[in-house]
Amino acid sequence: MRKEKYITLAHGNGGRFMRSLIEDIFSRHLKNPHLDVQTDAVILPKLDGDFVFSVDGFTVQPLEFPGGDIGSLAVHGTVNDLAVSGAKPLYLSLSAIIEEGLEFDKLEQYVKSIADAAKQAGVVVVTGDTKVVPKGFGGGVYFTTSGIGEQLANCKLGMNQIRVGDKIIISGSVGDHGTCVMLAREEFGLKGDLKSDSACVLPVTEILMKFKGLHFMRDPTRGGLATVAHEIAVGCNFSVRLLEENIPVKLPVRSVCEMLGYDPYYLACEGRVVAFVSADEAEQAVDALQQHANSRDAVIIGEVEAGNPNVILQTEFGGERVLEELEDDPLPRIC
Repeated sequence: MRKEKYITLAHGNGGRFMRSLIEDIFSRHLKNPHLDVQTDAVILPKLDGDFVFSVDGFTVQPLEFPGGDIGSLAVHGTVNDLAVSGAKPLYLSLSAIIEEGLEFDKLEQYVKSIADAAKQAGVVVVTGDTKVVPKGFGGGVYFTTSGIGEQLANCKLGMNQIRVGDKIIISGSVGDHGTCVMLAREEFGLKGDLKSDSACVLPVTEILMKFKGLHFMRDPTRGGLATVAHEIAVGCNFSVRLLEENIPVKLPVRSVCEMLGYDPYYLACEGRVVAFVSADEAEQAVDALQQHANSRDAVIIGEVEAGNPNVILQTEFGGERVLEELEDDPLPRIC
C-alpha cells in the first residue's frame, strides 16, 4: 500500500520512486497489449491505409469541471482532431508533467479518466513519459497526447473541397465548455449546473463520413465557432454567413455571456463538430445526426457565399454584423 500522499521531486528522478509511480498509477490504469513501460518506444502494427498524426497539449484550471477533467479532456482533444480529419483514431502517446505536491489520489483520478475516455473512444495509450517539476512551476499537472489514426477509405476532406453554396452544420450547442470552466473557477460569483460538452466526436464524424457531399470538418475548440468560420473564410477566400436564430446556445451560456459581456460564438467547445456539406445533402446529414444521442441538436447554421473573406452574422432581427477575428482571449485561458 502506498504511504505517500503527495508527489515529490523524487518521483521524477528516474529511480525507484518514479518506477513505482509509473507502475502503480499509469501502467495499472492504462494497461494494454501495446504498452510496455520498460521501453522507450513502441512497435505498432502496420496500417492498411494512410495514417494521420496529431499532437496537443492540455492545461486547464481548475483541473476538474462538471462533465470532465484534464484527463478526459486530453483524450478527447486529440481523438477529436483525428476524427474530424476523416480518420479512425487508434493509438495515443501520453506525456505527463506533474507539479510537486499534487496528491496521488488526484493524479490517479485523472489517469483513470484518461483510461476510461480512451476505452470509450476505442483507442489505446501505447507509450508515454513522466516528468515532475518543482512546486510553483506548474498548474498541478499538464498532459500532452499524440495520436495516430487510420485514414478512412475514399476520404477527401479539406478546405480546398469547400464550395460556394455549401451548408454549415453544427452538431450541438456552442460555448458549453468555455462557460462551464469559467463557472467552475467561481471568479465572478456565478454558479450553475451547466456541464462541459467534452466528449469523443467519432460517432458524429462517422455519420457525416457516409455523405459524399461532406467537404470539411473541424472541432471548434479554442476560439469557438467564430474562429472556425474565420479559418474557412481566409483559407478559401469566401464569405461565411452564420444565422444567429439557428445557432444553438443554451440558456445558461447565453445568460453568462450577457452578464459578463462575452460572445458565445468565441467560446470553446470540446465535443462539437462543424461540418461543411453540399446543399443537396445537408438536410439529410442533419436528419441522420439528430438520430444519434451525441448530436440530437444538430442543425444547419449558415452557408458559404461568394465575396470577400468575412464572417457575417445574420441577426435574429434581420440585421447583419461582422464577427471580427479573435485577437485576445475572450476569457482566461482554459486549455
